[in-house]
Amino acid sequence: MYFLGLDIGSSSVKLALFDGEQGLAISSIQEPAEEFSIDAPESGWAEQHPSLWWNAIRAGMAKILEQHPEAKAKIASIGISYQMHGLVAVDKDGEPVYPSIIWCDSRASETGNQLMNQLGSNWCMDNLLNSPGNFTFSKLKWIADNKQDVFARIDKIMLPGDYIAYKLTGEISSTATGLSEGILWNFKKQAAATELFKKTDIDQSMLPELVHCFGCDLKIAGHIAREFGLSKDVTVSYRAGDQPNNAFSLNVLEDGEFATTAGTSGVVYAVTDKMIADKNQRINSFLHVNHLADQQQVGLLACINGAGRLNSWLKHLLSATGQDVSYPALNEYASQAPVGSLGALVHPFGNGAERILQNQLLSGQFIGLDFNRHGLPHICRAVQEGVAFSMALGMKLIYRMGVASKIVRAGHANMFLSDVFSEAFVNTTETPLELFDTNGAEGAARGAAWASGFYSNREDAFASLKKLKTLEPTPEKISMYSDVYASWHSAFEALSK
Repeated sequence: MYFLGLDIGSSSVKLALFDGEQGLAISSIQEPAEEFSIDAPESGWAEQHPSLWWNAIRAGMAKILEQHPEAKAKIASIGISYQMHGLVAVDKDGEPVYPSIIWCDSRASETGNQLMNQLGSNWCMDNLLNSPGNFTFSKLKWIADNKQDVFARIDKIMLPGDYIAYKLTGEISSTATGLSEGILWNFKKQAAATELFKKTDIDQSMLPELVHCFGCDLKIAGHIAREFGLSKDVTVSYRAGDQPNNAFSLNVLEDGEFATTAGTSGVVYAVTDKMIADKNQRINSFLHVNHLADQQQVGLLACINGAGRLNSWLKHLLSATGQDVSYPALNEYASQAPVGSLGALVHPFGNGAERILQNQLLSGQFIGLDFNRHGLPHICRAVQEGVAFSMALGMKLIYRMGVASKIVRAGHANMFLSDVFSEAFVNTTETPLELFDTNGAEGAARGAAWASGFYSNREDAFASLKKLKTLEPTPEKISMYSDVYASWHSAFEALSK
C-alpha cells in the first residue's frame, strides 16, 4: 500500500511516494526544478498566488505517477506539509480574492502590535500563548483595514495547506494546529479564538470547519481521482505546518525532544507538555501534531527567516555571471576558510520581520570585511556560520523557557548537507546532532500512513526511519566557536537595539 506526501514550500513543492510495507519513499521529486518566485510589490511584502502551488502539485503528481503507474491503484491516503502562517482568502466559489500573504511578509507587523495593545498583553500571552504578531489573523486585519474591496469578497480564510486540501477534496477545512500557528487558537478554551473576530468586528464565519490534523480522512474529489487515475476512496488524512511536520518526520513527539531544519528559514523546534509562552515574544508556541484535548503537546519554535534564503541569495549572486555555482560548490568554498572566517561576520536578517528580534525588520549585515584578507571562501563560511549562530541563539532562547535537550535531530538535507554548517551548529549549541535520511514530503506520507490506520502506533510508524550519523561536539571546537559566537553575538546586540 502506498501513501503520497506533499510538502508545499515557498521555494518549491516536494512530493514523495511512500511504500508502507517497506517503510520508505520509493520516489521523491521537486516541482518546479527552479525555485518559485516571491512577489514583493512593496518593500517588506512577500506574496505568492495559491495557483502557483496547486499547479506545481498537479505537475508533480502527474510525473511521479508516470514514473510509477503501478502505484495509482495502491495509494490509500495523502499527507500535506505546508509553509506556515500564510493567509489564503477565498470567495463563495472557493477562488482566491488576493495573492497569499506568505510567512515572510512583514506588512502586518504594526497591525499585530495594535491588536496586542487592544487585546492586552496578558490576555494574549495567557490565552494565545503568543502576540498576534505578523501572523495570519494580523494579515487578515491588514486586508480589512487597507483593501476594503478585497475584504468584502472574502467568504473563508485558510492556511496554505488548507487550500491544497480543499483543491484535493473540495472541502474547505482547517485544523486546531493550523489555527494555533495563525494565532487563531485559544489554548485555555481549547477552541478557535473567536474573541479576535469579536474585538475587530470581523465575521467569524470566515473560519472554516475544523478537522483533526491527524486522521481527518477527507475523501478525494471525484474529478481529482479521475485526473490522476486514483481510487475514489483515497483520503487526505494528515496535515501539518512544515516545522511541526519536520519534527514529526524525525519522530520528535514528546516532551524535551528537539528538531531543527535549515531550509529557506532556519528553525529550532522543541516539544513540551507545558502550556508556556515566551514573555519576550521571541519564541512562538503552537499545538504540535499529536496534541489531544487532555494532553496538549506544544511546539516551541525559534525561527530565522533568512537562513537558506541567504545561502540561496549568495548562490544566485555568484551565478549571475553565467557560471552556475552549486550548493556543493559553496560548501567546498566554505571548507577552505578557517573557523571564524578571519573575523568576517554575517547576520542573516534580510528576509522579513524576524520574530527572535521581536518582529524588527532588519537588513542582512556583513561585518568586518577586509578586502586584503577576505575572499570567496571566507564569505561562504561566514554566511554558513552566521546562520548556525542565529539558530544557536534561538536554541538558547528556548532553553531559557525551561525546556532543554541532550540531542537534536535533523534531516540530512539543505544546509545540513554542509560539514561546515553542521560543525558550527553542533559546537556552538554544544549539543550532539542526529542526522536522518528523511524529508518533509516523506514525513507527510508517513503521517498519512499512520493517520489512516496503516500503522497502529509510533513504533511501527518510525521503525524504518534511518539514522545516518551522529555529530558530536568536541572541547577544542567548542572553545573555537565560542569565541567567534561571542563576537557575532556582541555585534548582533548592537544591531538589534
